[in-house]
Amino acid sequence: MKAIARLLVIFLMLLVNELAFAQQVIPLYTGKIPGAKETPDKESENAAHFVGKVSRPTLTIYQPAPGLVKGVAVIVCPGGGYMMVNMKLEGYDVAQQLNAIGITAFVLKYRIPDDSTMVDKSMGPLQDGQQAMLLIKTRAKEWNIDTTKIGMMGFSAGGHLAVSVGAHFNKPLIDNPSNINLRPNFMILVYPVISFTDSLAQKNSRGALIGKTPDAKEINYFSGELQVNANTPPAFILHAGDDGVVSVKNSVQYYLALQRNK
Repeated sequence: MKAIARLLVIFLMLLVNELAFAQQVIPLYTGKIPGAKETPDKESENAAHFVGKVSRPTLTIYQPAPGLVKGVAVIVCPGGGYMMVNMKLEGYDVAQQLNAIGITAFVLKYRIPDDSTMVDKSMGPLQDGQQAMLLIKTRAKEWNIDTTKIGMMGFSAGGHLAVSVGAHFNKPLIDNPSNINLRPNFMILVYPVISFTDSLAQKNSRGALIGKTPDAKEINYFSGELQVNANTPPAFILHAGDDGVVSVKNSVQYYLALQRNK
C-alpha cells in the first residue's frame, strides 16, 4: 500500500506540473511577421526551457482565478542575452506568482536576433514587445484587463527589451492602424541590461542585438538611460550590487536618469 501511495503522490505531482504549463499559447502575429525572412523554423528548447533560434514569437497567457482578477496585466520578458529565452525561471514561474496575486501575465517569447531570419535583427525583439502591448490592449476586454494598468517586466536582456518598449512607444515599428498608445503604464526591471555604451554594456547582449561594431547612433538608440524623458513610464528596479554578469551601474544610471526627469 505504501508503494501505491508513493506512486499516487508522484503521479499527482507530475499532473500538477503539467497543468501548470497547460496555458494558452497564441501567435504574436496573425499575419506576416514584420521584418521576417521566409525561413524554416529552427527553434530549439532544452530540458530547462531555454529556447533558442526563436523566429515565430508567441504569448503564453496566464490568467488568475476569477475571484482574484484585479484588471492588471504584465508582459513578462525573460532574459537570455538576446541569444536564447529563459522561458521557465524568468517566464512561466514568474507568471504563476503574478497569478497568485490576481495579475494576468503574458510570457513573451520574442524573436532571437539573427541575420538569417530578419531583415534587421536589431529591431525584431522591439517589434515583438510593441506587438505584445498592441495585442493585449486590443483584446483587453476579452481578458478582463484595464488598459491603464498594463506593464512590462523584464529580466536581464528582457529588461533591456522592456526599457526599449518604454523608450520608443511613440515610434511604432509595427502596423498600428488604430494608432493605439503603446506606452507601458509601468515597468518592473530585474537585473536589467540598460546601456549599450562602452563603459556599461553587457557586451554579449549588445553584440547579439546590434553587432560587435555598432555605430554611435545605434548605441544611443538602445541605451535606455539616454532615452529617458518626462513621458518615460515609472519603474521598479531590482538589481544586486555584486552582479557579475550585468553591472549594477546599469540600474544606477537608469535610476538617476529617471530622477532627473522626475
